[in-house]
Amino acid sequence: MKNYIAKILLFMGLILSFSCEDYLDIAPESELSQTDVFSNFDSAQGFVEEMYGLVVDYGTSAHTFQDYLYGDDAHGNRTWKASYLIDNGNLNGLNRANYSYLTSWKNSTYGTNNASTTQNNQSRRPGLWDGSLKGIRNANIVLESEDLMIGLSQDEKNIILGQAYFFRAFFHNEIMKFWGRFPYIDRVFVGDFDVPRPATYKESALAANEDYKKAIELLPVNWDDTSFGQKTLGDNMGRLTKGAAYAFQGKNLLLAASPLMHGNNGAMNTYEYDTELANMAADAFAGVLKLTDQGRYRLASDLEEYEEVFWKTPAANMWPGSTEFIFGPTSGNAAQAERFMTSGMDRDIHGRSGSEISSPTHNFIHYNFGMANGLSIEDDMTGNYGPTLYDPNNPFANRDPRFYQWIVVDGDSFGTKASIPAKHKKAQLFTGGEHRSTGSDNQPSTTGYMRKKFYPVVDGEFHSKWNRIIQNYKGTLLHMRLTDVYLMYAESLHAAKGATTAPGSYSLTAVNAINLLRSRAGIPNVNASIVSNNNKFMDELRRERAVELSFEAHRWVDLRRWGIAHLDKYKRKLAFEFPKDHSSFTERLLVERICEYPKHYWIPFEAKQTQIYEGFPQNPGW
Repeated sequence: MKNYIAKILLFMGLILSFSCEDYLDIAPESELSQTDVFSNFDSAQGFVEEMYGLVVDYGTSAHTFQDYLYGDDAHGNRTWKASYLIDNGNLNGLNRANYSYLTSWKNSTYGTNNASTTQNNQSRRPGLWDGSLKGIRNANIVLESEDLMIGLSQDEKNIILGQAYFFRAFFHNEIMKFWGRFPYIDRVFVGDFDVPRPATYKESALAANEDYKKAIELLPVNWDDTSFGQKTLGDNMGRLTKGAAYAFQGKNLLLAASPLMHGNNGAMNTYEYDTELANMAADAFAGVLKLTDQGRYRLASDLEEYEEVFWKTPAANMWPGSTEFIFGPTSGNAAQAERFMTSGMDRDIHGRSGSEISSPTHNFIHYNFGMANGLSIEDDMTGNYGPTLYDPNNPFANRDPRFYQWIVVDGDSFGTKASIPAKHKKAQLFTGGEHRSTGSDNQPSTTGYMRKKFYPVVDGEFHSKWNRIIQNYKGTLLHMRLTDVYLMYAESLHAAKGATTAPGSYSLTAVNAINLLRSRAGIPNVNASIVSNNNKFMDELRRERAVELSFEAHRWVDLRRWGIAHLDKYKRKLAFEFPKDHSSFTERLLVERICEYPKHYWIPFEAKQTQIYEGFPQNPGW
């Protein structure tokens, strides 16, 4: 056993917004031997805590700067942002992008300057690449130290190892989502090393699956029900559980089963999945749904309760997610949280210094947010499924209720308070309107829409400079919530068995899983003729996912794993142009994204990463 010197940070209070110093009653950055660290539960858990802080926060960490939507779903005109680099096909530039969650922020002061015990005051952290590599190494140190855990009870040892197995798999998955097939590192490297890149994505995914299976065995259903969890009773929401391990096991398998990974950079059919892996994924998600049936989780019941999942927290320093919370990152400080929450709205309304807008694209809204009858606009206009609701001359009428819940359109009221200036009483998103960009200014909308999914609106009154309520709440992007589990369960099950066949592990069919979400939103079930067409139903599953998880940083991964990012429909970012009187509506091309298959489907590794040793080829096209 190698005896490393382990640098331990006071993370328990720092990361999870709870006062839990008992787990690690030592000064920040104390140096202990590996034997000392793992000889008792408090110091061992203190070492594990650092891995929570290495989980990238896609939306609220300082380095993201309101630029976390990398798909076809949003538009911003800042040329130095990562989204601009992606739109222009410059994926090499992402390795040097200063304000991207993918790489470390150049001015990072990670873990050295903040001893606050509130979730809102987490200091700046490394980006996804650096943080994940460090997390893998830390997980391996824990797992190699099992024999040193002589002062821990079996339950305490299980929870330490369970977290380490989870994090080892999770951090590999984080890299794999963006860079593709990656060696599965299951030991601590010292000195020279040589780990050839695997031939397929599936190889690493199956290795991660074994770690998730071990994590499922070792992690508790609820930390509050454990002896060690009693130390932090009521403050354990952010900790890893059996449900989280099931959910990420399923996600790992579904991604590996998806058309891009299944095609392995060769011939690709967007409707062709690895059915064996899809079956395994459905069974993993069934583990979460069984826990839901037992009362561990619950879907938000309607759109009003849904606000508690995104921003309406009981207090400003508490986790969002409500009964749907499965796993999330620790978040940025209060200022960064507010910049994330306001990133879809005009700064002249909310007044948050440093916040910039990224506007929902018309193409994303038009193709995904359908009609009140549950149909896409495209299907509704065919007339094949009943009376047509969409009116091209009145495009904001008769839409899916989620359209009104999460999207701001021209004429929407921002509030009735007398102090609100007349020009800000209602959204002026028509061409040339008060809240519409006229050039290089990045504050008003560039597309004709704004978004309010994470933006506080109470009793019809928006947060604004004249109604300051945002500080009472906390919006954060979750890595996993229950709605996502239902969506991935339905997708993997349909890919494996079809829309109407349940797996042996659970009684719910794919179509019934989707209809649960549609019922909550107040729209009809999926039309039977769509359900009977396998490809058409897969399209509908994907549209439902786009709506439900809109603006939650899933879209770029989804477009690539489905193998459709290079199609014209998903490369064009559109604005919606219309005069104040709504007498005409036209689309205007903002960006023709550069995306070729397979070149722009994976981020290229930095050249130095491929030159460490033989056997680590660059991603195709680079």
